[in-house]
Amino acid sequence: MKENKKLLVNGVRVQYKNGGCDYEAEAVHKAAQLIKKETGCTPTNLKISKKSIDARRDISFVYSVYAEVETSCVISSPDIKEYSAPSFELECGDESLTERPVIIGFGPAGMFAGLLLARYGYKPLILERGASVAERVEAVENFIKFGVLDTSTNIQFGAGGAGTFSDGKLTTRINDPLIMYVLDMLHQLGAPDDIMYKAKPHIGTDILRKVVENADKEITRLGGEIRYKSKAENITSSSVTVNGERIPCGAVILACGHSARDTYSELIGAGFSVEAKPFSVGVRAEHLQSDIDTAMYGAHAGDSQLGHAEYQLSWRQGDRGCYTFCMCPGGEVVPSASEEGGVVTNGMSRHARDGKNANAAVCVSVKPEDYGNNPLSAIEFQRNLEKRAFLAGGEDYYAPMQTLGDLISGKSGTEYKRIVPSYRGGKVRCADFSKLFPPFVTEMLRAGLVNFGKKIKGYDAPDVPLTGVETRTSSPVRIIRGENLCALGHDGIYPCGEGAGYAGGIVSAAVDGLRVASKIITRYKPY
Repeated sequence: MKENKKLLVNGVRVQYKNGGCDYEAEAVHKAAQLIKKETGCTPTNLKISKKSIDARRDISFVYSVYAEVETSCVISSPDIKEYSAPSFELECGDESLTERPVIIGFGPAGMFAGLLLARYGYKPLILERGASVAERVEAVENFIKFGVLDTSTNIQFGAGGAGTFSDGKLTTRINDPLIMYVLDMLHQLGAPDDIMYKAKPHIGTDILRKVVENADKEITRLGGEIRYKSKAENITSSSVTVNGERIPCGAVILACGHSARDTYSELIGAGFSVEAKPFSVGVRAEHLQSDIDTAMYGAHAGDSQLGHAEYQLSWRQGDRGCYTFCMCPGGEVVPSASEEGGVVTNGMSRHARDGKNANAAVCVSVKPEDYGNNPLSAIEFQRNLEKRAFLAGGEDYYAPMQTLGDLISGKSGTEYKRIVPSYRGGKVRCADFSKLFPPFVTEMLRAGLVNFGKKIKGYDAPDVPLTGVETRTSSPVRIIRGENLCALGHDGIYPCGEGAGYAGGIVSAAVDGLRVASKIITRYKPY
């Protein structure tokens, strides 16, 4: 049977029409017409490959459309590209593993490394310091309701990593063919169909929890093992200590997550090469989702075809930037501390994104020279802000809050009114962020928020509540690895993912997990 030539038509634009229509059908029709006009060939098997919304002027849907034509068809148009589906097949190596590979951490990097190793027959052992999804949900809800923090199981630690209690965004700035492998694997594990074609896909914390549970079951089915409440210490390439037990390792994937500060300190003390890196700190800004929808979509706000509006904003002054991060439409601000005596914020939403508020981190870049260019100083910089926030909030895990108007004008004490902060159902106390942050952070926040108000009408409204502090945007350190992806001077230990400083977000961390697992597969025989 003759195989057809596969094509991708990008940038197929369909104007939004009030009242609705079958936009996808119109996009497919336009793509078919373009292929026929440019090549003279009649396409078959047309389907939507990617979908996004452009609301910069008149609202439009922008599609990429997949199609097939006969192999003899000649393609010369720049708008039509030949397409080949990414393949991912590995050949196992020749070295023998004396023990099974051990993965430290069951966030996206550890999870995808574990899935790949298990599928190739390596029977990995995954050690996760936090609890399973069900126990983790209970611990997080207990913290939200009563302010009782479990330092081992929380929004940072446990099955699925920090992403389990997030918006489940699958956007990434990296360009890697493994991205499609990640999306396909997530889809197989129960993620929604639309992650395969939306330009800005998300899963939502409610569905993501089920995806993580399914990943656990799949790894176990394939011969792997996951041990929860199992914090790894005394890490070497041949063994680790867990709950007093010494566990042998054939290789170690170190995917500990960006909040494993005790692990960082242990590695530095053990002579690993660890460097300080840039990161960001800031606050969570909350707006009514209806206000953001109106600002972005005008009179069309509320149309289910458009969904809830999203935004991503940035502004630079000299060599420093202020930007929005992890925007959660219809979400909530969640308490994300993992250490006693600290307050940390993050954003979370469910797949429906049906909450009243929109929230996003508004962050300012922090450079290594701001804290002494030392990895331990980087950790302490974050921790110090969290302690200050804990004190400012009243030392009971209430969060400090300042209205945007007060921050810009240099005042404090105005209570929230129109927009109720979602952190722990409104458990916030008025504070002065200029007394929490270094001056360069406060000054950049003020300037950045005013600039964002010029881009989105009402973004800088004076009654917008700002809740802090946002400190865990990324790892403050990087564990240096060589071309073989092993830690320098520690053959057989593979730093991996966001915690090791090589990713930022679910997808890039998952891709790095696959990349590291591939190194082990192509080096060693299955265990």
